[in-house]
Amino acid sequence: MKRSKHASILARYLIITAGILLAAGYIAYCTFKNTVLHANKWNERAHIELSRSSRVIPPERGDILASDGTVLATTLQYYTLRIDFGSEAFKWQRYADALDSLADAFDRHFPIAGGVKAWQDSLRAPLRRGKKPRGWRLIKNITYADYQLIRTQFPFFHWSKIAACGLTREKVMRRRNPYGDMAKLSIGVVSERENGETHGMSGLEYALDSLLFGHPGLSKKVNFTRGIGDWIDIPAQRGYDVVSTIDVQMQDILENALLDRMKFCRAEWGTAVLMEVATGEIKAISNLEEYPLGSGSGEYVEAMNRAVQRFEPGSVVKTLSMMIAVEDGLVRDTAQIIPIGRSYRAYGQGSPITDSHFNAQLSVAGVLEESSNIGMAKIITPHYRDPQAWHDRVARLGFLDRLGSGIGEERAAYYPVVPINKGGLVTLSRQTYGYATEIPPLHTLSIYNAIANGGRYVRPRLVKALRLGDTDSIVPVSYIRDRVCSESTAKIMQSMLARVVHGARGTARSLKNPYVALAGKTGTCYSVDPLTRKYDKSLKRLAFCGFFPADAPKYSCVVLTYHPRENALGAASTSGVVLKNVALDMFSRGLLDNNSDFRENAPENPSRPTMFNTCTPGALALLNEHFGIGGQVMRTPVSTAAGSVPDVRGMGLRDAVARLENENYNVTFTGTGYVRMQQPAPATPLTHGATVTLTLSE
Repeated sequence: MKRSKHASILARYLIITAGILLAAGYIAYCTFKNTVLHANKWNERAHIELSRSSRVIPPERGDILASDGTVLATTLQYYTLRIDFGSEAFKWQRYADALDSLADAFDRHFPIAGGVKAWQDSLRAPLRRGKKPRGWRLIKNITYADYQLIRTQFPFFHWSKIAACGLTREKVMRRRNPYGDMAKLSIGVVSERENGETHGMSGLEYALDSLLFGHPGLSKKVNFTRGIGDWIDIPAQRGYDVVSTIDVQMQDILENALLDRMKFCRAEWGTAVLMEVATGEIKAISNLEEYPLGSGSGEYVEAMNRAVQRFEPGSVVKTLSMMIAVEDGLVRDTAQIIPIGRSYRAYGQGSPITDSHFNAQLSVAGVLEESSNIGMAKIITPHYRDPQAWHDRVARLGFLDRLGSGIGEERAAYYPVVPINKGGLVTLSRQTYGYATEIPPLHTLSIYNAIANGGRYVRPRLVKALRLGDTDSIVPVSYIRDRVCSESTAKIMQSMLARVVHGARGTARSLKNPYVALAGKTGTCYSVDPLTRKYDKSLKRLAFCGFFPADAPKYSCVVLTYHPRENALGAASTSGVVLKNVALDMFSRGLLDNNSDFRENAPENPSRPTMFNTCTPGALALLNEHFGIGGQVMRTPVSTAAGSVPDVRGMGLRDAVARLENENYNVTFTGTGYVRMQQPAPATPLTHGATVTLTLSE
């Protein structure tokens, strides 16, 4: 009996032991299989799961700067304030008692439509709800200084601890334009996507989005000793700062000149571009539109970027045709006489070409001076009887290429190829003086700029440099083609365009002035009625394109205005006056390498000193020794103790503000450029929430 019990117990132990050994063997096998045989499969699956739990860190978007470093578009930190009414420590009765005085404080500092009553209703809304909201939004898009004001000065909030008032803040990044609407369309706008990323929608923000955006990072939730937190696997990389070619002073001049003339003649819309001849840098660009469009309100806003949209250009394109004629030897003497008459039927086809006024005959130079359609057609059409050949001649210049200026909405010129038949030949004759084509104003300006530049076809550009950390990449001057014409042809064209302003019968002779010699060409074109498909002579696009000073061109400019209704109805008196006023204003400010004094025999201004900034004293001493260049040594900020004011001297404004706000200091500043002084001084012990004043200079 005992033996049988012993055998039974032993059998059970053997079975249990065998089971344990089998289970251990299976576990060992599975471990070997998963870690060795199928390691790749499980590693890939783990990576997928990790990716799902990872959070994308949006990068900080780069700034867009003016040519002198002034900030035109930047990303700033704002806050959304919320109240946790579900907090156990929240003081409901104290909140209710302070509600009216709290509404008064909000109305005084953050007024909204409806005044105090609207704030009272908003603040009382959570009290009417059955549930206690845990994240009720109080106010959004406020600065750190505003947050400190609410926290320390407003009723209820300054009485209570954080838990008792339930106040929480969320950091949000917002794109801001410190100069408001200045060149806003060319700078562009951004939008925030659902994943929190900010991308450009128009202008430079769109065209250079991949550079401005930067590279996102990745983080995941992990268990730390004191709880769960974010572990950054891949840090986000900030986008490049883009240094544009925009000159803030010239932008202000151009915008005001265009706006003043638009209001004077009550035009529907207008666009203007100012460019530096030698480099192709777009120094200023403005697009204004009546609001609402066509309403006659006399109020104008920044609207569609029409500088890069296509329009029939009108007579400003006669300059292109004349340049080809001179360069190709179709005319050999600008004094050569051409019979004009009342009309001309090119190739004996279509309706006759006419001029706005009668001329029995004109010289070649007079064709541009008086803007003769007949004269231009008579110069070109005898030598071109194949529309394809004319198209190819224009294309070889590079005029039909996309300019690659950096403006996101830029379009190429449209110069249709037409068949060799009656209709095609009629179209060819119209193309010679600016009809039957669609050309953006910036393309037209590029040809005038090339003529002013001695024939070299420089590429218009809106980007000057890219900056990121220690990287400072200069975008070089580039050319669409090395030349559109010889230097001698360019001189001839400069002379002819000067006659348009200074000639006795020039279409822009009203623009002549004793201070700045202008050269350019007027252009008038009628809009096509979309219903009748015929030209509506009551709807005119009026253009003037040229350069100044005429004898030594430094800047080129194109202006286009649409549908003026009163006071000024011609190309010279609308668009031409804008260009003249820009030139005179630049002259008055000494921006044309001139004495800015309008008086005769005024003493010359001393030449402006060359300034050189460096962090290396030895470099400054070397330059002073050999070249006598004045300047100053820019210091590198030093480290300061915790709880004291950081040293931000030598930093740009954006970096300085970010550094101080991260330490919870309020910031005020004066000037532009780099931080030269700060008050209180660096390393001064200062409580959080206090104000630090920065003084900036170039």
